[in-house]
Amino acid sequence: MRIILGLIIIMSFFSCASKKELIYFQPDSIALNTAFLNQAPKLQSGDILTISVTSDDIRASEPFNQINAYQAGTPQNVNPFIPTYTIDGNGNIDFPKIGQIKLAGLTRLEAMDKIREEVKKYIVNPGVNMSIRNFRITVLGEVLKPGTFIIENDRISLLEAIGMAGDLTINGVRKNILVIREQDGKKMEYRVDLTKRESLNSPVYYLMQNDVIYVEPNNARVQSSNYTQNTSIFVSIAGLIITIVAVIIK
Repeated sequence: MRIILGLIIIMSFFSCASKKELIYFQPDSIALNTAFLNQAPKLQSGDILTISVTSDDIRASEPFNQINAYQAGTPQNVNPFIPTYTIDGNGNIDFPKIGQIKLAGLTRLEAMDKIREEVKKYIVNPGVNMSIRNFRITVLGEVLKPGTFIIENDRISLLEAIGMAGDLTINGVRKNILVIREQDGKKMEYRVDLTKRESLNSPVYYLMQNDVIYVEPNNARVQSSNYTQNTSIFVSIAGLIITIVAVIIK
């Protein structure tokens, strides 16, 4: 019985975590200056965009909107088809009537303005709407619900992504969150300490499409995984010893 109690005490000792390791954004004198406009995601090759052009004259905007063959003749207000475009390896899309337009390297709002200026050459006061269809982020490691998440718009923070994954488990290392980002064809790694307020000023506080967030396990989690593998053996041995001792005592 003492052996089992000793094992429980040892495992409890290793699973303990200090308060400073768990609390987010602990007080300091860091000034917060994070601005989404300065960190807005840039379009890149492989992005799939939905782009629609509108105007006061519906017929005038029709040439700028691709039409699904199955929707030809369908009233525009009934399940309207939204055209999609994929940015090619050169950073361009092939837009109706205008042709090749380079959008890679621009933010979504900048790309909308660029298309709007081109369309203005043909129609008066056009409206342009754009969204990124394949904007997704992946959260792995010590979170409650790891996985890949599709984002409805291009604005999501690191905290929102972690929230979507159900927050960090008690065994997640908050001081060393890894964000992997692809920039100009290269993989870049960023480390974020969520226990400090300065993490709110991180260049990866606002995420970009295809960012990967990894939360590493703490020492207690690593050690407990070893215990878990051997627990049944320890319990069996402890049970055997207790049985033998009980027989000898009798």
